[in-house]
Amino acid sequence: MFWFSQRRLTTGFFLAMATLGLVLTLGWSKPANAVTARDYNDLEFAPLGEIQIPEFERYELPNGMVVYLMEKHDLPLISGSATFKAGEFMEPPGKAGLAGMVGEAMRSGGTVSYTPDELNQFLEQRAASVETSLEATSGSASFSALSEDLADVFSIFAEVIQQPAFAPDKIDLIKSQYRGSIARRNDDPDEVTTREFRKLIYGEESPFARMVEYRDVDNISRDDIVDFYQAAIQPRGTILGISGDFDAGQMKALIEEFFADWSPEVKGKANLSLPQVQQKTNGLYVVDQPQLTQSYIHIGHLGGRLDSPDHAPMVVLNEVLNGFGGRLFNDIRSRQGLAYVVYAFWSPRYDHPGLFIGGGQTRSEATVPFIETMYREIERVRQEPITAEELQYAKDAVLNGFVFNFATPEQTLSRLIRYEYYGYPSDFVFKFQKEVESTTVEQVLAAAQRNLKPKDLVTIVVGNIDAIDPALGTLAEELKITPIDITITRSSRVREMGHYSDLTLRTVRQALDNGYQLKAGRFSQG
Repeated sequence: MFWFSQRRLTTGFFLAMATLGLVLTLGWSKPANAVTARDYNDLEFAPLGEIQIPEFERYELPNGMVVYLMEKHDLPLISGSATFKAGEFMEPPGKAGLAGMVGEAMRSGGTVSYTPDELNQFLEQRAASVETSLEATSGSASFSALSEDLADVFSIFAEVIQQPAFAPDKIDLIKSQYRGSIARRNDDPDEVTTREFRKLIYGEESPFARMVEYRDVDNISRDDIVDFYQAAIQPRGTILGISGDFDAGQMKALIEEFFADWSPEVKGKANLSLPQVQQKTNGLYVVDQPQLTQSYIHIGHLGGRLDSPDHAPMVVLNEVLNGFGGRLFNDIRSRQGLAYVVYAFWSPRYDHPGLFIGGGQTRSEATVPFIETMYREIERVRQEPITAEELQYAKDAVLNGFVFNFATPEQTLSRLIRYEYYGYPSDFVFKFQKEVESTTVEQVLAAAQRNLKPKDLVTIVVGNIDAIDPALGTLAEELKITPIDITITRSSRVREMGHYSDLTLRTVRQALDNGYQLKAGRFSQG
């Protein structure tokens, strides 16, 4: 064995030496087709191709439901969604979270034909999904399936929308999850900053900032959930969109079969008007968190809508301020080293004013310099025109990313549905594209002066206030500092047990959050 191994090594050695000798004899030659590296500034790219909207069909059912169909046959998959004229803005006082519970329970609570477990099994066996949710100003139900399973999955999708069972045990589980979420809502300082900032801008009772409390969860019954569903989920105002590998004729037949006769009795009058939005306050606010070693900061005020005439120039300004090479990155992060994350952007919404919001995270002792630089950069874009180079860079960034709005038929169809739902023209995004292309330095300056309002700024700092040096009071003598209390109000069931020790109280709260009930001094589940 040793002789064999040594022989192999000797043979390998001579072969390697022979190869090396051949290389040394012939020498290394430069490939004939070698290309000299070019500077990135010299690179030239062909212009982006014009975006083509895939063909689609739109029609209405007699019950008022709008349907969009968009075929694509490259994969044997189909997806669809129904968008409802419903949302958190419809919640009655004292029952925050009701819409969200309805959105979850429509799917998780089963249907009249399928228990929750049977529904889950049915979909899992077909690698399909059906999901539902209700957000601030809209609701949705969606499905995805293989083409061969369309009929079965679509029937389930229709039943989840029209005949949810709202199983009581699933509602109890959802309420328990809400309680658990309330108990943990102060764990992430970044989430605390965003939440409290929105409350300061919109007001605590606004559907765009409202928080769910234990008392709200306790106030919501299954009857409330059923009543809200019956008032909110109606065919009139609903937009159904389906894309993928289907035959239009067969798809229309399925829609006719499962949705044409959908005309539920309307119980209760739904409030479909959004509340008026006005900024509630300004100034400097703090949430003292002594355990933190850095400050979480938001700076901003009420913003605008997507149909604002300043939409395009403000989006261009966003690019000037943000990202690698943006003013905030270059100054606050690169030059001063004050933060790893920094941003400021005008964020409009379809149907209500959005936010102008800036901020980031920085070490405690750098808090005041960070805020001062943010104030200075906001004022600078209001007083000085951006450069021609910044304008071109920003416009290119917006326009080059434009194509990603239409990467898939699902994205395109979703955009068309959103425009109809919120009352925007179907070519809104292309008008925006042209406005970006024609945006000038002067338009950006004028838009910044109209939309950025230093006197309206709300600044919130979540951090160790005692560790901030220089102190926040050095920002401005006339700037009042207002503390915010984020203490979580206990559930009435727990608050009544004030004679228990803190340790026992935490145990009781955890048990209640996990779905147990306290009866006659003993816990029982359900």
